[in-house]
Amino acid sequence: MPDSTLTTPPTGGMRTAERESADSRDLARFGYKQELKRILGPYSSFAVAFSYISPSTGIFTLYFLGLSIGGAFFFWSWPLVALGQFIVALNFAEVSAHFPVAGSVYQWTKYLSGRGYSWFTGWIYLFAGILTVTAVDVTVPLVLIPLLNNVFGLAIPTGTASGALQAQVIVAAIILITTTALNIYGVRLVAIVNNTGVVFEILGMLVFALVLLIFYHHQSAGVVFNTQELGSGFGNQAGTFLAAMFMSLFVIYGFDTASTLAEETNNPRWAAPRAVLAAVIGAFIIGGVFMYSTIIAIPGDIHKYVADTAAGTVAPPVSIITSNLPSWAANLYLFVVFAAIYVCCLAIQTSTIRLAFGMARDGKLPFGRIYNKVSPTLHTPVGTCLVVGALAALPLFYYSGAGIVAIAATGMIYLSYLLGNLAVLRARLKGWPKADAPFKLGGWGTIINLLALVWGGSMIVNFLWPRPLSNPALSALPNPVPGTLGNIPIFEATLAIIVIVGAIYYFAVQRNKPAAPGERVVA
Repeated sequence: MPDSTLTTPPTGGMRTAERESADSRDLARFGYKQELKRILGPYSSFAVAFSYISPSTGIFTLYFLGLSIGGAFFFWSWPLVALGQFIVALNFAEVSAHFPVAGSVYQWTKYLSGRGYSWFTGWIYLFAGILTVTAVDVTVPLVLIPLLNNVFGLAIPTGTASGALQAQVIVAAIILITTTALNIYGVRLVAIVNNTGVVFEILGMLVFALVLLIFYHHQSAGVVFNTQELGSGFGNQAGTFLAAMFMSLFVIYGFDTASTLAEETNNPRWAAPRAVLAAVIGAFIIGGVFMYSTIIAIPGDIHKYVADTAAGTVAPPVSIITSNLPSWAANLYLFVVFAAIYVCCLAIQTSTIRLAFGMARDGKLPFGRIYNKVSPTLHTPVGTCLVVGALAALPLFYYSGAGIVAIAATGMIYLSYLLGNLAVLRARLKGWPKADAPFKLGGWGTIINLLALVWGGSMIVNFLWPRPLSNPALSALPNPVPGTLGNIPIFEATLAIIVIVGAIYYFAVQRNKPAAPGERVVA
């Protein structure tokens, strides 16, 4: 049984020094010493998870895809995905209360399943995180370049032409350098920037949504029930709707970041589970209000607007904002979105760095002992920050648009979550959890776990489904891959490369390595 102090919430009267000492002793039970600095409180823990989800970022990136495929009815993908991911979050919240160690899904599977299973789960999740860093990074220029053009009268190219793509890559590279530098200089600085950005995002999205809803409602309130773009026949409509879901799927994940940063959070067994759930609920409310408001604010014939979106002649949600609001307000909106996407980049990179740190500390990554040392002054793994930043920069050398990177990244995140849920269910069937914790599902644990697997498994099938917009073939990329390989969809190709490379490394190096510290800790 864990020490009774582990279940005491921050309001339990324990002084800061005593709290930190108790958290450090708790960490030592898992075989690790306290190297990272514990400075994150409940709000910061929530804020970093909310920033990873960042409804502004995901909606901005793939709004065009959802609307062009499903029309106004694609709105209903938002509550459906939020419900499915909340079920996953409930399961993860309980696990995070038992394992307050950097690495979330990797750590959970390490303690609840076999060595090989946990290593492959962590490996897939690591590269899913790296690709997500890239996907969000290349979203920044989509909003920053128009903002710079509007405010400073510049003529930086936009669109999909080669010159525009080059400009996007340059801006993305600059953003990646700055977020890497912020991560190097410590989690306190990251928390300050992140906490400020979350306030901007929540207030900004709500204010703009309410302004649109009250003053610029061009469509009827029931337009979201219009299924014209879905086609006819239940099977056809269901398939189209599943493809339109990709925008919502790209947004609502990363809530486990609150657990990933457990070694830098005060009383993480209490704070992390609540932050995980609060992030999903907050993102659902903020994103849902904003999506509905923008759909209602679409000017003119909505079906023509949907067709124009598919043709690429309009780019929602920016075109919805700019067609309704004066230029100064539209620019303010772009600035709010830029701030939200930037802190999203920061949060995702911070989370991915902590995952890499946790794996490398266990000797699970190539050359980890060389680059994974924690700076005694900055209290950050400087080398790991640089390695993650460099790996996230690699896709920029063959850039084919933010949407393509987002598809591959999101699919691998959902696969990692599915693997994590499978490990948790296996442990539940063997009697886990036996120890008490500040957050528990009780008798509902197995039912919620099974529902999470049903949801996750169905979404993996959705990701694997080859479709021109949501999972195009390699032949659709610039400089297309010829022959048979060109018929392989993007998600399958990305997953195959990462798994094959990982398998070669695991069986050549990892398979016979000594057990990692804490692998035999009982929750």
